[in-house]
Amino acid sequence: MDTSVDMEKLGQKIEKSSAFIEDIYTELDKVIVGQQYMIDRLLIGLLADGHVLLEGVPGLAKTLTISSLAKVINTDFQRLQFTPDLLPADLIGTLIYNQKEAEFTVKKGPIFANIILADEINRSPAKVQSALLEAMQEQQVTIGENTYELEDPFLALATQNPVEQEGTYPLPEAQVDRFMMKINIDYPTEDEELEIMRKNARTGEKQVLEPVVDADKVLEARKVINEIYVDEKVEKYIINLIFATRDPQKYGLDDLAELINFGASPRASINLNLAARAHAFMEHRAYVTPEDIRTVAMDVLRHRIIPTFEAEAENISSENLVEKVMSKIQVP
Repeated sequence: MDTSVDMEKLGQKIEKSSAFIEDIYTELDKVIVGQQYMIDRLLIGLLADGHVLLEGVPGLAKTLTISSLAKVINTDFQRLQFTPDLLPADLIGTLIYNQKEAEFTVKKGPIFANIILADEINRSPAKVQSALLEAMQEQQVTIGENTYELEDPFLALATQNPVEQEGTYPLPEAQVDRFMMKINIDYPTEDEELEIMRKNARTGEKQVLEPVVDADKVLEARKVINEIYVDEKVEKYIINLIFATRDPQKYGLDDLAELINFGASPRASINLNLAARAHAFMEHRAYVTPEDIRTVAMDVLRHRIIPTFEAEAENISSENLVEKVMSKIQVP
């Protein structure tokens, strides 16, 4: 089989299939200033069928960016404010007794949408968190005795507020692992903030966003992403990165053995591969490079490596540990 011809064909297919990415950026530019990193990661999650956990202080346009993305891809969007009194039924729906008919009818909850924003997920009790995480994992929910499939594409985006930790219920490590990526949102630059202020310091004006792509196009893109070529050396690079977090000494990272409590799970290698393919797709490429891996590695790994008490005592975060692993493992 002539691989060069195959790659050429695949390259043309991806060039055609990924053309809508620029249209999304252009449309989002109308309302979002900066936050390129957040938009890129949300698109990776959407294309790679992976859920995203966002952490950042209030007012960084997290909700605006997510709702704007839902508008430009012409999908249903639901924002849920997670609070301590929220119940699983408020999320997935419930059975309501109809006296006239003398039977129960199903009232579906807001989770039946394409894009879900679980705002401040750490403010709700474990029962509600696990209801959302089960829906994310299974892409279905059970109401009464019946099981209902969720919409496709289905993307759950959750936000956490790093300040005001009073009255919060931190997500358990095993549940955080179900998110493909955890991204930290930072403040805008001075120039970006100036532009944000000029754009938004007006009353009564609202920019209308137009849909530039539909859900079918996104689902088609996901199929194309499965065809993106990943060389064996690149696959081995992913495995080395993951295994170095589990057995640092084997990879010459003796100093990390006392600092990592738990390394990355097998979900990490799957998600790193998928996220890198989605990144290559967004760059209109038919193959994954080590640079694709390095671009998404921090977001895929930061919530999957659990530092020990010794590491926390020395103010060494999971991000520091990921950086050390990435600097040591040889790039193919």
